[in-house]
Amino acid sequence: MTQATFFVLTALADQPRHGYGILREVEDLSGGEVRLRVGTLYGVLDRLTADALIVLDREEVQQGRLRRYYRLTDDGMRALTAEAERMAAGASAAQQRIAEGRRAPERPVTPPATGPGLAGGLA
Repeated sequence: MTQATFFVLTALADQPRHGYGILREVEDLSGGEVRLRVGTLYGVLDRLTADALIVLDREEVQQGRLRRYYRLTDDGMRALTAEAERMAAGASAAQQRIAEGRRAPERPVTPPATGPGLAGGLA
């Protein structure tokens, strides 16, 4: 699952949202790290709709403009849950390795051996 897909699904996990609302929510959820362009967003929405992970919830006209609200399906919630669990397991494994690396004694770096008869040495 791409980062954009993950954050769009996450933005829709608690309530239906329209396109601009999704853009703002993705930026907020990612701490400003993910800023989707409109074209990217609608490409993701089309793909998620085709995969039945989201559906059109409703359409409203506000200030003369049509707003389409999308919501997660049950399959969408399952996909988001599975991805969040996969990411959490990966982060946990990384944190464990980092902690182990900090506790491990440093090993001195030995320069490579050179000399006659060794690869790269004199023949």
